[in-house]
Amino acid sequence: MSEHEHIETETGEEPVSELAEEEPVSELAEAERQRDEYLDSLQRLKAEFDNFRKRTAREHEAATARATESLLKELLPVLDDLERALVAAEAHEEAKLEEGVALVHRALADTLARHGLVQIETDGAFDPHVHEALLAQPVEDAEPGSVVEVLQKGYRLGDRVLRPARVVVAE
Repeated sequence: MSEHEHIETETGEEPVSELAEEEPVSELAEAERQRDEYLDSLQRLKAEFDNFRKRTAREHEAATARATESLLKELLPVLDDLERALVAAEAHEEAKLEEGVALVHRALADTLARHGLVQIETDGAFDPHVHEALLAQPVEDAEPGSVVEVLQKGYRLGDRVLRPARVVVAE
């Protein structure tokens, strides 16, 4: 009998040839190799993403710190002006005090405007996107829904409202 002839065992099953055993083993080994490659690739990608996330967070913190530092440097002269106004107030020089406070107000407003701060307009009709109505009262010679008094100024930075204007609206 030759090697390739059909042989039955006592149980009636055919013996598995050596060639048939090698094929599934090599397919399994190939699948395991691919799995390991994919796992390694995935782990590298995860590590790269974690590094990217950490680097981005550090860069964001650094940019925020630089922006804060820049703004504070511009506000220091305003602080100096306020200190001079307080010294003038101690000497009871009312005219100089009023002039000093006006100077400080103007310096602060100019600094904030250079950074994009804009006062919200309150002339005309009430706009719920930029105004906050605290009171509604009947007013002669005023159109209903119009702003008649500003209780607190509102400001925006670019298109974003930082604080709505708090107003009284005519009924």
